[in-house]
Amino acid sequence: MKNSIFICLVFVSGILIGMSSLIPAESIPKELVSSVLYVLIFTVGIEVGANTKVWRVVRTYHWKIALVPFSVIAGTFLGVGFLSVFLSGITLRHALAIGAGFGYYSLSSVIISQLDGEVLGVIALMTNLMREILTLLTAPWAVRVFGKLAPIASGGATSMDVTLPVITKVSGKEYAVISVFSGMILTLLVPILIPILLRG
Repeated sequence: MKNSIFICLVFVSGILIGMSSLIPAESIPKELVSSVLYVLIFTVGIEVGANTKVWRVVRTYHWKIALVPFSVIAGTFLGVGFLSVFLSGITLRHALAIGAGFGYYSLSSVIISQLDGEVLGVIALMTNLMREILTLLTAPWAVRVFGKLAPIASGGATSMDVTLPVITKVSGKEYAVISVFSGMILTLLVPILIPILLRG
């Protein structure tokens, strides 16, 4: 939770500095943003490759464990697709791309900003950050109402790191491995799905 609040404070600080013109937007080279994006994607690749626990889980649970992240994908896309009908200025394609961040606000917002502009990137940042915060706040309630897989689905990509402690606490330690696997698969798909959705 502290990390999420810190991210919000950093974001608000950036807005205030931008409004005050202390650091002109023109002074930030576009190549720098691209470089940050490449570094993010590279570190995601390292994280996925280095997590041997995930691959052991795949061998243990076989194909059934894949139902968890792909159910999260289906539920996310159905939800944002439905909401896009009521949001003026947000097309279905944009809504799906934002949803494809699966809570990974830092990477998804940078990719979307690069591909479709800063406005959509900011919406992606706030939307995916709220997904993480709501998971942290509502996990106990979600387990009681929807079952022990609910906070894993709600956490999306963050279920492998930021929201993992609260998921383990409310769902049980036996769900930790499933949570890490689901989060890892979703994290891996973020830089793949967003460009496909925005360019399709």
